[in-house]
Amino acid sequence: MNYIHYNPVKHGLVERARDWSWTSLHRLMEEGKYPANWGEQVEIPEGIGYE
Repeated sequence: MNYIHYNPVKHGLVERARDWSWTSLHRLMEEGKYPANWGEQVEIPEGIGYE
């Protein structure tokens, strides 16, 4: 789930995961399963996922 939710950010489509309209993240945040700022402080080490 984390990979799916963070993918639009990783590829530069949005700045924050919650900015992506087509995500289940909004529902999970409303249910309290994810914090409202989920994924905003992520640092991806260089070379991972950028091939």
